[in-house]
Amino acid sequence: MGDNALGFRAGDWVRVRSAEEILGTLDERGRLDALPFMPEMLKACGQRFQVAGVAHKTCDTATRSGGRRMRNAVFLEDMRCDGAAHGGCQARCLMFWKTDWLVPEGASIAPNTSPPEGRCTPERLSQATQTVTETGEVRYFCQATEHLAATEPLRPLAPWHFIEDVRTGNANLSHVFKVVGLHLLWRLRNLGVGWRVSVWLHARMHEFAMGRPDPFRKGSIPSGAPTPKEELDLRPGDLVEVKSHDEILQTVDTELRNRGMKYNTELTPACGGRFRVEQRVSRIIEEHTGRMITLKNPCITLEGVYCQALYTHYSLLCTRRVTPYFREAWLKRAVPSAGDGSHYDDR
Repeated sequence: MGDNALGFRAGDWVRVRSAEEILGTLDERGRLDALPFMPEMLKACGQRFQVAGVAHKTCDTATRSGGRRMRNAVFLEDMRCDGAAHGGCQARCLMFWKTDWLVPEGASIAPNTSPPEGRCTPERLSQATQTVTETGEVRYFCQATEHLAATEPLRPLAPWHFIEDVRTGNANLSHVFKVVGLHLLWRLRNLGVGWRVSVWLHARMHEFAMGRPDPFRKGSIPSGAPTPKEELDLRPGDLVEVKSHDEILQTVDTELRNRGMKYNTELTPACGGRFRVEQRVSRIIEEHTGRMITLKNPCITLEGVYCQALYTHYSLLCTRRVTPYFREAWLKRAVPSAGDGSHYDDR
């Protein structure tokens, strides 16, 4: 099989197979090719969705080992995990869908009659989401915790996956050239080609191509010094404006951290934009251990804001759309105005 057996493209319409058909593709732990089908996905069975992107490459958010290659999987528009079967985890991960679990819209495809790999049932599917250790601690299993087992290492600059981005409609050719070209220019600074010259050149070309300043800058607070805390008591639905990149750099240290949490360069396209608060995040599953952790300082997520992998050097243009977290110190309340709406620069 290829990486996309049914030839799906971004924008295609598909129907999720019935629960019975999908369970027939799973082993006794509820997995296909080591990727779990989670109980949160059952409610989508029989429904129609649009393909958000082909998941031929992803990123390792558990161990930060690099980019990963996924075979025969896609993402469906707005299909994020609500954590209902995983202790109320608030990470809101975009769920992977194996092509064996989907039917192209309007296609005359017979029901999936392949022999079951392990007689999975809804009960076993639910049981497979967690285990209890000898110390009584609950450990969770989900697509994020099992991501490494379900994927293979990806060579960051291998041409094939950028060609696949264009072929599958994940990105257009000009966008790929722009993102990859800027990345190659950024890499000059690591090749001994005049540090100051390469930094200057990348900054100028980035502003020309993206219409915003170079995101690779350090914070203004010395490492180890206290970083500011700001409490806005934001709630879901509140309208906020993301501070400018320059303002945010005043709240982080030279390692780009604010009270332990690192500012990610993938947040910079949202700077200056106005958005609605999606949620206050305080509980997430630690992906490399499966433990549920409670954040000391709750973080904010914003509606429609996600990682575009413009600067994630090990997996450029990954379509996993990880939801980024914001400190309240990086936001300010916005006053609604006529015709107000969220604005997100996704160039």
